[in-house]
Amino acid sequence: MFFLRIEFQLPGLRRVLPELELALEHYAKSYGLRWRVIPAADVKRMAIMVSREDHALNELLWRWQSGDFLADVSMVISNHPHHQATVEGLGIPYHYIPVTPDTKVAAEDKQLDLLSGNVDFVVLARYMQVLSPRFVEYFPNRIINIHHGLLPAFAGANPYRAAKERGVKIIGATAHYVTSELDAGPIIDQDVIRIDHRQSVAELRRRGRHLERSVLATAVSWHVQDRVIVHGNSTVTFTD
Repeated sequence: MFFLRIEFQLPGLRRVLPELELALEHYAKSYGLRWRVIPAADVKRMAIMVSREDHALNELLWRWQSGDFLADVSMVISNHPHHQATVEGLGIPYHYIPVTPDTKVAAEDKQLDLLSGNVDFVVLARYMQVLSPRFVEYFPNRIINIHHGLLPAFAGANPYRAAKERGVKIIGATAHYVTSELDAGPIIDQDVIRIDHRQSVAELRRRGRHLERSVLATAVSWHVQDRVIVHGNSTVTFTD
């Protein structure tokens, strides 16, 4: 099996796109290929979901302001009110939806009402709630999460504490697509830094935040440029 991604410029692409797709479909059937054409000018609509910590959110907003993402930030949803002034100051709608064990289903209903038909993908920028399978089904391979650990090791909560207790020599961050299985979706990007026994859990968290910011931003950038192909539970990334 092989994967191919081609970028090209064609004058009047919108006008000739139906004819091009018919030709590609005929060719693909002859060779049993799967294909799609995505106009690069189509700007994707992104929603960001975040809890209390703001480092990943701030990185995404900064890159969006800098024009690094070919995407519109359509909204920010949070189960905490802390970031409202920052987000609304940029002209982005902010939706505070508290979540408790008793209100989780109702909260997801409100979130889906806001998201459905209004965004193309969702980024979990340290959103510390587990999404239900029902929620994930609305956005297959279109929810990007940043996990503060080097998956598949140290899944779940407190990966920095687990890494410290295990005595590992590197810590990492992992951006992946969300599936119904916690922290087990197709991995988009990862990075690591070296550590040693002298560093506390708090120091690991501080250093890890820098990794989380850059890894998540890279994954979002690749996604909006359609540089990621999901194959089973893995990905093919075209990074050059």
